[in-house]
Amino acid sequence: METANFFRQISKMDINSKLTLTIAKATDSKIIISIFIENDACGDKAKNIIPPFNLTGTPEELDNGFFDHIRKPIKTADGLISNMDSFMQQLETSKAHSAMEKNKSEKEKKNTDSKNKKFTDAMAKAEALEKRGKFKEAWSALPKVSEFPEQKEIIRKKQEMYEREFAPLFFSYDEEEEIDKTEIQTEE
Repeated sequence: METANFFRQISKMDINSKLTLTIAKATDSKIIISIFIENDACGDKAKNIIPPFNLTGTPEELDNGFFDHIRKPIKTADGLISNMDSFMQQLETSKAHSAMEKNKSEKEKKNTDSKNKKFTDAMAKAEALEKRGKFKEAWSALPKVSEFPEQKEIIRKKQEMYEREFAPLFFSYDEEEEIDKTEIQTEE
């Protein structure tokens, strides 16, 4: 195997990780090659527990079958690291979305709580005015149906109740005044 052929074989492997090769002489006739796979883009610390791939053989055996022996394990480890990286990215995205949803949920809850408090306060004010017999003011103090459409029935019932109390005042008349008018008309 020539050096040029070695690098062409590496480029054909189509891997996304960095390979670190360590070559050491085991005995007079055997060589040990240790291939460590790294991918700095991967944020998962589990990548650090992937052991290096070790291959032992005579120089002739390694020349003849080196790529046949390393291709599958290297591709498998590279795929694993790539999946870890993809998983970590998706996990971060999920965390971000979860935080966004949590903030959105909290904001909606605060808005709902604020709206409920406003409704409750307005109803309490109206009822306090009702107890003092100030039905017109109580009617005006009621929350607006347009602001609280979900409470429409409650508001309408209170409005009708207050209207029954103060509406007669709009159309009431003084009986003595009516009698005076009648007497004036008959005298003429």
